Amino acid sequence: MGFYPKKVNERFNSPKHIGILEETNAQAKWASFVCGISVSFFLLIDDKTKEIKDAKFKTNGCGYVVATADFLCENIIGQKLTELHGLDDLEVEVIKEFNDFPDNRRHCLDTCFDALQNALAKYRTSQIEEWMGEKALICTCFGVSEEKIEAEIEQSNLETVEEVGEICNAGTGCGSCQPLIQDILDSQGFD
Repeated sequence: MGFYPKKVNERFNSPKHIGILEETNAQAKWASFVCGISVSFFLLIDDKTKEIKDAKFKTNGCGYVVATADFLCENIIGQKLTELHGLDDLEVEVIKEFNDFPDNRRHCLDTCFDALQNALAKYRTSQIEEWMGEKALICTCFGVSEEKIEAEIEQSNLETVEEVGEICNAGTGCGSCQPLIQDILDSQGFD
């Protein structure tokens, strides 16, 4: 028996994803002032498919932080950004996995999620900064321009945001561009 609940203790004693990736294109750190911990995530995301190829973390936190960060890394590797759905499902999974997660350790969970979300946001920002197109970049998650969306709508006779997403992934990541895609559809005569 360890200091922590069984599942937390198992991950704390044998984390599989602790360390720093040699090759990374998304990384970020977050800290909690509740107890002075910090967590860093290092991600390798395939720029074409938007699949998370590898993930590692580094922390000075307790067993709850190590267990949560390790669980997150394990569960995002192999996932496409579109499959993460803002990490809401993962939060439910973490709480279910560590059913002994006490309320007074909620900041451990929150700090891990904030760090991971920050790493994903920095990746999206880097994609925007690399954008060199003539027309507006509509979907920052997948680097899809207004020009590309318009061409796909015309070429494939697309009528809904969902159909656009199926063809070119636009709108299937964080979803914040879906109203813009609808505007493009509306301007081309599709309501």
